Amino acid sequence: MHVLVTGGAGFIGSHLAEHFVQQGHDVTVLDSFEPYYDLGIKERNVEAAITAAADSAGTYELVEDSITDADTVDDCVTQADVIYHQAAQAGVRKSVDKPQTVNRYNVDGTIELLEAARRHNVTRVVVASSSSVYGKPEYLPYDETHPTTPVSPYGVSKLATEQYARVYNEVYGLPTVSLRYFTVYGPRMRPNMAITNFVSRSLHGEPPVIYGDGSQTRDFTYIDDVKRVNAQLLTDDSADGEILNVGSTDNIDIQTLAETVCEEIDPSLKLEYDDPREGDAEHTHADISKANGQLGYEPTTDIREGVSTFIDWYRDNRDWYDPLVRQS
Repeated sequence: MHVLVTGGAGFIGSHLAEHFVQQGHDVTVLDSFEPYYDLGIKERNVEAAITAAADSAGTYELVEDSITDADTVDDCVTQADVIYHQAAQAGVRKSVDKPQTVNRYNVDGTIELLEAARRHNVTRVVVASSSSVYGKPEYLPYDETHPTTPVSPYGVSKLATEQYARVYNEVYGLPTVSLRYFTVYGPRMRPNMAITNFVSRSLHGEPPVIYGDGSQTRDFTYIDDVKRVNAQLLTDDSADGEILNVGSTDNIDIQTLAETVCEEIDPSLKLEYDDPREGDAEHTHADISKANGQLGYEPTTDIREGVSTFIDWYRDNRDWYDPLVRQS
């Protein structure tokens, strides 16, 4: 089977590309290499998939261009059976600064992709959405019927993305599934996330910095759980037309997360606090009963186990992943 992964040099996309290549599929990755963070990390992501291809019957092709380029998108979609649409301008805080940029990549780019998929009768498009679509909670955990009132341009763009996917399914018959990810983490994750910041500072003997009072909560989802549910959708059509939460076993407050990291690395470190960051949600917590009912989705990694695994991986890969080591 031929799989197209947009944003396939990024965190989640590269794990999907690597997995599908290992399973013997032909994979095309479309990525613009937007310098939102150190591109050396994306280069390592690509290397991981190339290495996987060398050891399997699958093939790997990298196309470096934007999801907004109609001709490139059409060329990539022409050969695809299934599309995993991970490409997006990520980052809540960045979207507050540049909402037009976020709309161009996340909304306009998605429409380009869906149009091409419709023209070429693609078997399925799996769209990466986000818990950011919910905004301020009226109740927790969020189920898929919870009101969607995002508090950032990024959240608005992701809501538009999944709604376009739904409409393309209902109006044009294009098989689509949208997965609302809840703060995915793990090896090769973006270096500007809370977990990476806490781990990096702690390994350098510096106290983790919490933005706000630490009472805000997050549902952190380990990358292996996300990878598994995406892989199931390669052949499972039971969720076509649906929007599904993909979360973890539980949520955790940010202060406890920081304390967990310190306990693993250096219990003597004291936490520091700074002003809250604009656009960040106060709480996230996923009700995954719909994904469980339709796909049998069951997350297997709790946050403490996942953090411990990530810290071990971080230590083994500090020479290229740690921002302070790379700058020295």
